[in-house]
Amino acid sequence: MALLAIGLGLGWGIHILPDHGIVEVAAIAILVAQKSLVQHVRAVAEALRRSIPEGRAAVAMIVGRDTAAMTEAQVARAAIESAAENLSDGVVAPVFWYLILGLPGLVAYKLINTADSMIGHMTPRYRDFGWASARLDDVLNLIPARLTAVLIALTHGWVDPTPILRDAPKHRSPNAGWPESAMAPVLNVALSGPRSYHGVRTDYPWVWPEGRRDAGPRDIDAAAHALWRVWAVLFAFAILFALI
Repeated sequence: MALLAIGLGLGWGIHILPDHGIVEVAAIAILVAQKSLVQHVRAVAEALRRSIPEGRAAVAMIVGRDTAAMTEAQVARAAIESAAENLSDGVVAPVFWYLILGLPGLVAYKLINTADSMIGHMTPRYRDFGWASARLDDVLNLIPARLTAVLIALTHGWVDPTPILRDAPKHRSPNAGWPESAMAPVLNVALSGPRSYHGVRTDYPWVWPEGRRDAGPRDIDAAAHALWRVWAVLFAFAILFALI
């Protein structure tokens, strides 16, 4: 709650500045992580084109699962999943909270989301004081995650919600399953599925199990292109809102 109050206070302080519209546009560009997200995702595609070991090293920078024994398809799927999830909490959610609460909402969300990334882990080290930021981040992303699924689908002409509604609730995350369940049929690539953390394999359900499992660099590129489509729609709304 302290982070929420600090974020709202900082955002409101900027909002009352003269020419705050220009300042808000700059804040949106800085705090919404679209360019960085696309760069990290495309870096995996380029590394994977060179070799599988380089692809593993690149994807290890953006995912927390074990990568040492990943196949080309597993590297590609991991990058696509990261792209979909981070589109939601790194791009759509900040813009959503900006449109709902203005700059105070955007700043508050980014503080909470950053805290979740740093300490919101259910490990012995962080469990006692990181759970609050993790749960609050989950709550703040409930609507944006579902909105992200809608935006991915609509910007690619996909209007059948059946696979999204079928697969998203099976996901291990209350929010990440929604953008993944939209991205998977758009690319026709099965996502989620088995993976290992700290040497322990877990058989998670597949998202879009009827899709291809032989993903590669081209599929990562297609996911990056999907990010830009959604970003174009969101940025247009955010700029109009900032200048009103």
